[in-house]
Amino acid sequence: MYLDEVVPPGPKAAREAEKVRTRLLNQVDERRHPRTRATITLMLERYFEDFRGKVLTLKNYRAKERRHIRPLIGHVSVGDMDAHAWDSFHRELRRCRVHCDGKKRIDHRTIRPHTCDHRCPPHQCRGLAEGSLRQIMTILSGAFREAIRWKWITVSPIGQARSLGTPVPNPRPPNANDAARILRAAWEDDPDWGMFVWICMRTGERRGEVCALKLDLLDLDAHSLGVDSSIAQDGARTWEKSTKTHQKRRTALDDIDVALLRAYLVHRARKAAALGVTIAAHGRLFSPDPDHATWFKPSTVGQRFKRLCDRLGMNASLKRLREYAATELIAAGVDIRTVAGRLGHGGGGTTTMKTYAAFVAEADQRAAALTSPRVPVSESWLQELVDGQERSALPEEPSEPYEKIAVDLAGAIRAGILTSGSRLPSMKELAARYFVAPSTVHRAVDVLKRDGLVAARRGVPVTVQ
Repeated sequence: MYLDEVVPPGPKAAREAEKVRTRLLNQVDERRHPRTRATITLMLERYFEDFRGKVLTLKNYRAKERRHIRPLIGHVSVGDMDAHAWDSFHRELRRCRVHCDGKKRIDHRTIRPHTCDHRCPPHQCRGLAEGSLRQIMTILSGAFREAIRWKWITVSPIGQARSLGTPVPNPRPPNANDAARILRAAWEDDPDWGMFVWICMRTGERRGEVCALKLDLLDLDAHSLGVDSSIAQDGARTWEKSTKTHQKRRTALDDIDVALLRAYLVHRARKAAALGVTIAAHGRLFSPDPDHATWFKPSTVGQRFKRLCDRLGMNASLKRLREYAATELIAAGVDIRTVAGRLGHGGGGTTTMKTYAAFVAEADQRAAALTSPRVPVSESWLQELVDGQERSALPEEPSEPYEKIAVDLAGAIRAGILTSGSRLPSMKELAARYFVAPSTVHRAVDVLKRDGLVAARRGVPVTVQ
């Protein structure tokens, strides 16, 4: 531990220096201001040695530290990270992900000797994605917390870093038509592969969890499928581990699921008998072996699904099937806690709500449509319909969130719930009510304004015409 302080020269310099020396010694003895000259690289190495997370998480953390943290700030002392250092660090991460020197260079496709072609384009600087930036800050934040516990520093300098903000979830599930095309193509390729895709789409389980499904946890009579583990992969090596949230759960199956699974198991039993083997009682539900003794690699099924979607002209992954299952459940009116339990989300539905909030709003819109016939309609609007003078700015079949908000508010205005001269709720209140961004509400108000239903000016509350 090192502390230093400069005493200006003068006739009393020696006496003042002795006072400073005594004070610094007391601070060291009391550990009131610990400070270390250890570098950030040394701190991270110590942090990784005691890391108690998952193996793949540690591998990813080490890769981020090796590529982005060590080259830029690895030499900096732990106690010397200040606001200026954080700003420089963030600026470089956002400038170029390979941290080039700004000179012209070629991004070679391999480090081996080769002849350059179109696969070795000129380098273009691109910053790290927001997800990678947050992960780097997570690594440093955890390491600085440990440094405080080790008495290397008293306060974490991570508070001086600029906030990255809260990420906005953007699930992109396939629509019903695309989901049907994917299923049809999978069944045509191979019935076993079609059954795998069907279970992914119906249950919403993670691909590692589907690869780990066991025959002894499948109870077709009780219409249930147990999930108690997942398959992890690092390169060619795979192993079985607990689920992401360390939960064991049972997923309910309907009659169609049970019928398909029965047919699938009969089909697999016949193939095993033809080869002279027996399916293991404790084997996997999906397996590349006829006796079901081993599991599929997550990367294998992921790459196969990607090739299937590429053939269909879609940009999708197996995770999109998980999103499809969640959105279908929410749109059907299933409560969030049940959806969270089926997907294996932790936090009692908090993760589900944050990720699929837009689709919760869509389900709420459907509920509003179901109750709209019970609302008394004003005579003026009825007369307007009779005269054939319906407003034309509103879409007949809204598909975008802002269109649905506009149609909902227009219905309230025309039904007399929002009377002429009354004010609409603020943009912030509407955004919270419909689980959307304020910019989406602004677009909805613009539609109402073009339709002549509201008057909106900058700085003035939106009022009904």
